[in-house]
This record gives sequence, C-alpha cells and structure tokens, in this order.
Amino acid sequence: MKASDMRPGMAFIMDGQLCICTAATHVTPGNLRAFVQAKLRRISDGTMIEKRLRSTEDVEQAFLDRREMEYLYSEKDAHVFMDNESYDQVSVSHELLGDSIRYFKPNTVVTALTHNGNVVSLELPKVVELIVTETTPMNKGATVTNQMKDAVLETGLRVRVPPFIEVGEIVRVNTEDGSYGGRAKA
Repeated sequence: MKASDMRPGMAFIMDGQLCICTAATHVTPGNLRAFVQAKLRRISDGTMIEKRLRSTEDVEQAFLDRREMEYLYSEKDAHVFMDNESYDQVSVSHELLGDSIRYFKPNTVVTALTHNGNVVSLELPKVVELIVTETTPMNKGATVTNQMKDAVLETGLRVRVPPFIEVGEIVRVNTEDGSYGGRAKA
C-alpha cells in the first residue's frame, strides 16, 4: 500500500520489524513533493520512531488479528492468557506487558492483537474496577477538598484516592494514566 494511506492503528513492517502506527500526517509543502510524517511504535521493544516517507512510497502492511483472551495467572516472568475461542493457553512475557498487568485480575477478558500466532500487544479497557486492600483511615478534621491519600488495590496497583475511600470499597481506575475515576456502582 502507499504511504499516503497510512492510518493510526495500522500495523506495518518497517526496517524488518513490526510497528504500529500511532499518528500519520500527510504534508504538502508548497512547491515541494508531498510526504507522510509517521509516528510508529516498534512492537519488539516499545520504542517510538518517526519516519518521513514519500507519499507514493510503498510500505508493507502487516495484518493483526484481534482475539478475545482471558487473563488466568502469572508465573515468574510471564503471564498466562487463554484464547476464548480455541481455549489454547498463551504465555506472554513480562517485558511485553510491563506494569499494565497491574490492571488485570484473574478472569479479566482483554483484546489481544496477534501477528503470526504471537501476541504482540494487548488493548486495555478504558476503566477497570478494583477493590481497595490497603489505605490509611480518614482524618476526621481533614476538610481540604483536593486532599488525596495513597491506596493499594487488589492487584498491587498504587493509586491516589480521596480521603473518604476505605478498605473494601470498589474504585474505578483509568488505565491510560492510572488515576482514580470514582467509586464503582454496586
């Protein structure tokens, strides 16, 4: 396909490595030739790279399969997911997931992006609901409205929450920035 057809979310093979396009801008500077300025995330190590391509240049598109997978458990340096269609269990390395595993509790269903049968990325839900397991008690005299305190959730994730949140409550957490998003509806 032509570079001018690049869109965010598409996967490409660039310099022999699988990359996902995060942004693509088609630029036509006055009397010069048009080009595409693309931001790509290399799947192997997560590095962001910028490429400038001629708009008529051919790029090799890679096709990713979206599969619903259920998180089962974690081992030493890997995490085990089960494909919901074939019931095959797939081990995903900790390097691929990083700290995003702290948003998953067992039996959480996520969308996995696969290429040639290998999981290359996971799409996190926008918001997850987790139980507070540790936090300091509320000060009776604390009346400052923007005061926050630390809380540890059931997966080990640390979040700043308002002072009225107590142990055992279910809170909503934004997965994009790890921020508190409110109490979960019971």
